[in-house]
Amino acid sequence: MNTTRTTPPRPVDVAAAFPWLAPLERTAYRLHPRPGSPTPHDSSVGGPLLWPADEPWPTCDRWHEGQPYPLIPVAQVYARDVPLLRSFCNADLLQVLWCPSEHPPGFEFTTELFWRNAADVTDVLESPPEPTEEDEEDFDPLLPEDHLVPEPCVLAPEPVTEYPNLLELSAQAQRRLADPETWRAAGAAVDDAYGGYPESFYSGELSMAPGWKLGGWAPWGRTDLVARYCVHCGARMAPLLTIASSEWGGDRLWVAEEDRDLAEQGGRDASSPAGIQIGDGDNLQIYLCPSNPGAFPDGHTTLVQ
Repeated sequence: MNTTRTTPPRPVDVAAAFPWLAPLERTAYRLHPRPGSPTPHDSSVGGPLLWPADEPWPTCDRWHEGQPYPLIPVAQVYARDVPLLRSFCNADLLQVLWCPSEHPPGFEFTTELFWRNAADVTDVLESPPEPTEEDEEDFDPLLPEDHLVPEPCVLAPEPVTEYPNLLELSAQAQRRLADPETWRAAGAAVDDAYGGYPESFYSGELSMAPGWKLGGWAPWGRTDLVARYCVHCGARMAPLLTIASSEWGGDRLWVAEEDRDLAEQGGRDASSPAGIQIGDGDNLQIYLCPSNPGAFPDGHTTLVQ
């Protein structure tokens, strides 16, 4: 696993300053993917999977012609590195694969999740199927997009405390956070850079961590909040995995202490070590049903948000 990553302390202790937000805190694990050479026995982004040799490899047939199109590994996370996984499913290994093509009619992904107990995989598949150049040129109208094929990365999972996106809060809570007097009464100074909009200070510096993460709160931003509900039981879906185009925003407020020099260098490679680009710098959110971890809205399709 990669070296430790440490998110700087938030400039305001939300739970202490605003006790009415404390019940809404959630733990998220920032994954901090960084280039490396993971093995099937490591947590990784874009690395090889601990895949049973006798289990069929998942494929995508949406808008593809000819041979079934093999999905590619996106992430593999062991519960020993991210204990939060145990709260989602009674398994110690999560594997995520997707089709590296943009499917019409909208910007959609075919995504599959697999929950396993690592000890059950005694014979590991050594050579997963991959699309050949002949397959792509002769049969397939949807070629892989380079920006959807992650570079192999090792992880340095780090637990952080998150609070809801402003859109997730009640109208009353939003008004309180928009009132400078609320902050003054709590003894919390709001940076002048936010121009008298303290709710933006909350959104940018206090609520949700950017980048790849497990758990926490959904990073709504480009679209309004659209609640996800399980098609099987109707329960509210919970954010599981955030696949991010960037590990930090332009203000770099969430850059890990160990990555300060890297962030100062700037450039795409620094902020997106896995090389993933979702839409125009967006996030892709994968949800799960707390009572049925295998259930997804609209089958196994996830949408950009």
